Amino acid sequence: MSDKTVKSHERPVGDAMWRGFRRKCPNCGSGPMMKSYLKVRETCTVCREDLSHARADDGPAYLTILIVGHVMAPLLHIVFTTWRPEPLVLFTIFAIGCVTLSLYLLPRLKGAIVGFQWARLMHGFSAH
Repeated sequence: MSDKTVKSHERPVGDAMWRGFRRKCPNCGSGPMMKSYLKVRETCTVCREDLSHARADDGPAYLTILIVGHVMAPLLHIVFTTWRPEPLVLFTIFAIGCVTLSLYLLPRLKGAIVGFQWARLMHGFSAH
């Protein structure tokens, strides 16, 4: 079997992760994956895909910290060395920025991880 051929049980990982990042069902891409901020639905409301096997655990939190740290730390250094703002102003701006970026990324990264698990048939996700 060559690298170009796809096994019958494989699912497109990139598409599933992108759908998950958008907080949509990794199968159909149109149904909402989340029923609250971080709670994954048991089944998709559109295609009835079983999502109850999702186990993201601490992965989204680690990825969120990694991304926010790698974005905000260099930005903090650039802002500090270029403009030398008052410490309280600098802290306030970057605290709000870190919290906002973290709250934005956390459910999206959880969706991407669930999409990856769905595409790779992990944790009980099975090919129909």
